[in-house]
Amino acid sequence: MNHTEIPQRRQVDVLGGFWGERQKLNRGVTVYSVYDRFSDTGRFEAFRHNWQEGMPNRPHIFWDSDVAKWLESAAYIIEKTHDADLEKIVDGVVDLIAEHQWDDGYFNICYTLFEPEERFTARMNHELYCAGHLIEAAVAYRYATGKDKFLQLMCRYADLIEKAFVTEKWAEFSTPGHEEIELALIKLWKATGEERYLALSKHFIDARGHEENDPYTQSHKPVREQTEAVGHCVRAVYLYCGMADVAAATNDEELFAAADRLFDSIASRKMYITGGIGQTCVGEAFAPDYDLPDTSSYCETCAAIGLVLLAWRLSAVAPNRKYDDVAERALYNGFLCGVSLDGKSFFYDNANEIDLVGKNQPTENRHRPFYPLTRRVEVFSCSCCPPNVTRMTELTGELAYSYNDTTVWVHHFVSSRADLNGKGLTAETDYPTNGKVRFTVKGSYTLALRLPSWCERFTLNHSYEEKADGYLYLSVNDGDVIEYNMAMPVRFTQSNPKVRQHANRLAIEKGPLVFCAEGVHNPLPLRGLMIDLNGNIEITRDETLGTEKLILDGFVRPAGDELYAPFSREKIKQKIALIPYYAYANREECDMLIWLGYGEE
Repeated sequence: MNHTEIPQRRQVDVLGGFWGERQKLNRGVTVYSVYDRFSDTGRFEAFRHNWQEGMPNRPHIFWDSDVAKWLESAAYIIEKTHDADLEKIVDGVVDLIAEHQWDDGYFNICYTLFEPEERFTARMNHELYCAGHLIEAAVAYRYATGKDKFLQLMCRYADLIEKAFVTEKWAEFSTPGHEEIELALIKLWKATGEERYLALSKHFIDARGHEENDPYTQSHKPVREQTEAVGHCVRAVYLYCGMADVAAATNDEELFAAADRLFDSIASRKMYITGGIGQTCVGEAFAPDYDLPDTSSYCETCAAIGLVLLAWRLSAVAPNRKYDDVAERALYNGFLCGVSLDGKSFFYDNANEIDLVGKNQPTENRHRPFYPLTRRVEVFSCSCCPPNVTRMTELTGELAYSYNDTTVWVHHFVSSRADLNGKGLTAETDYPTNGKVRFTVKGSYTLALRLPSWCERFTLNHSYEEKADGYLYLSVNDGDVIEYNMAMPVRFTQSNPKVRQHANRLAIEKGPLVFCAEGVHNPLPLRGLMIDLNGNIEITRDETLGTEKLILDGFVRPAGDELYAPFSREKIKQKIALIPYYAYANREECDMLIWLGYGEE
């Protein structure tokens, strides 16, 4: 294992471009929109612990975590912008946590209000999940402001958890029903230097699968013996993140191999072309290998985020293009689709096909209002995704790089400036519109540039060595200007034939972006559209959406009202308009399709 370092937030600044614009929107609109909706629904008020029967907005078991993710997002923004309004809000919540924290360090709104005698008795009630997100927020706020109060409160809580689950063992379950605290404790260890927090994270990793037997919570086997990603998707990828973190911290190659194996299970057999994961709404879970239905796909936004976080960790431990390619696919498609272009509304699940005719048909186990969503909304009763979007958007600069004493790896192409312990790098790019990146070097070191698996041709104005890990290695010196140009043609992609839902269909991609057809631009039914494989492709711009638009030559076959009819070779020419998948559903409600038929004129 290579053990590279992930940059701290202060080491990387995003400088405009695609992600700079999204961070600007996130800081000016999205974080405040989520705050307003969480205030409207009582989530922030719940921290006052003043709810009584008969009052609206009864606190829920996961509300602590909803607000905690927002606090973490706010901390990231404060570190870069010194937003005094956000800092005042965070300080107010921290004061409420201090006021209502138990003498022994415990903090949970629902258990304090409703079941104070039942602490750590119900594995599936999100206590440790909420604790984990509060810990992450506290660490982020300490780095952002230098203030210790929140961090010390969470250290007290972590110390209690250690007593309950390890030293005194009075908790009535052995591992959390929803993973998250494992990765949070690693952050707490790094922030404080207290080895017991690393040990506690390792304890929860090692204890899983020995007492509880539940595939839904990845507890059916010890983690080192697991070979297939199963169960609830977000739980799974958060667990695998914790495994990667502990493996890196303890140099545990067996544990890293298990995390890598489970990543491959997802990326090779269970992932949509958008990077979405979770094929079924039943349990928000993984389905069998190669079962990737589009009309009933679930693909929770949080699951795409979790996959990015997992790939990020694995690539930092052992840099390899396969991790970055998956992170990029999920980031630009499955994640980014989760927020509207105006930054105010969200998808909980992300469809891979929309057919409005069938939208309101009764479906067994369909749970609403989350599925199927055809329009983004501002808040959900289970609103884990919106604050997860705000925090992920803020991490795209750090995501771009890792480093060690001799080398800087460029995992993603983000307009940014990085200072990595004396190794400086500035990147200028219009990516993902095109594949041109200009790097200006400060210092002398080895620069490793990812060669995306989709890139078949590139130019580079510097000598390099291409290695099996998928990076181009350059020896660079202070003042060097590196011009890296990855050819980014429109390409047609086919599924493995084991994916029966995509038989005789193609997806259209350009660079990291997946494109889709909307009913706004195209005649219905969309499944009647066929790409002309020999036709022209025009790359233009959709001024309404502010995105690229592809115009492809194609055709449709004439069809009447008959359910069945004799086969005909007749074709009618038809232009097919495609937009980036992340931009769909930003106008009127309409049909949407990724996988298109094809033929030759």
